[in-house]
Amino acid sequence: MPGGAGRTVCGVYEVHPERVEKARATLPQEGTLEKAALLLKALADPTRMRLLLALKGAGELCVCDLALLAGVSVSAVSHQLRFLRTARLVAFRREGKQVYYRIADAHVEALLEGALAHATEDT
Repeated sequence: MPGGAGRTVCGVYEVHPERVEKARATLPQEGTLEKAALLLKALADPTRMRLLLALKGAGELCVCDLALLAGVSVSAVSHQLRFLRTARLVAFRREGKQVYYRIADAHVEALLEGALAHATEDT
């Protein structure tokens, strides 16, 4: 292969201004890109995915339930939930001293479904 195993190399340096402008016009603002990257980073961890999928399946769970399901400590779950809250993937409500978490909205459910569908499809 040109350029080494598995690498693709452009044989001719040629810029296509119309395509570049078309692509540039579709790019969101920098802040939106950063939020989207944070969201995808949040989904890139197996423990966080497990927590999100458990919430998707159950609708709402407390930290202790999530720790049991994920097989990690309550402290570890709390840390991951803070990350997921920052990425706006989960929401919560308090009931006395108990805090219950849920998937933030339908967009998050769609992301999870799409990720699983893509991961399980034949290549």
